[in-house]
Amino acid sequence: MKKELTQINIVLLFTIGLFSCTKSTTTSVTPTASVTTTYKDLMADTVLGIDPNSGMPYSAGNYTYYSIEKNAIIPKTDSASNKWDLAFMSTRILTNGGTSGGALGGAFIYTGLFDDLKTIATDSVFKTDNAPVSYAITTGSGKGWYIYDGMNNLITPTPGRILVIRTASGKYAKLEILSYYKGGVTLLPTATDAEKLTKQRYYTFRFTFQPNGTKIF
Repeated sequence: MKKELTQINIVLLFTIGLFSCTKSTTTSVTPTASVTTTYKDLMADTVLGIDPNSGMPYSAGNYTYYSIEKNAIIPKTDSASNKWDLAFMSTRILTNGGTSGGALGGAFIYTGLFDDLKTIATDSVFKTDNAPVSYAITTGSGKGWYIYDGMNNLITPTPGRILVIRTASGKYAKLEILSYYKGGVTLLPTATDAEKLTKQRYYTFRFTFQPNGTKIF
């Protein structure tokens, strides 16, 4: 009888041990949470003045390089590196891939609300820059992220246009441009021509970056 009880105890101990091992090997680590950040007044080749011959505004023609992952401006000297994710000049935004860079960058424009974009669909196609023919983030009034009001000479972000970004390292972010003018607020039509000229090309945007490499925000 004692021998039978001993054998039963051994079986029970073995079963408990096996269950414990199985449980420990299937425990998953909670993914790093994504965070939404707002960046205000990113300078994007601001206007220097008016050409006296053509009457058109002119600028230096320089891109501002920006890292989503670090939330920081990247020096122009690193423009050939994978340290930046987006580059801004006037209304044009480059990604670090294709003809614009040698990293894994790409993008597409999602139509919908920022907060409603919880997951990037598996069949989504990330475009890369193919200058001067096309860009991952489409340029032109009504074609990409903005609308140009020629009568009032104002640029306004198109509601419901979200930039879905693949960063230089192959991670993902969603980004919404909130304003193109210094101070983070689109100027009124009644603003002076001087204000419309000098306060433009300052991006304010919010973005959510997912550092764990998944497509879930």
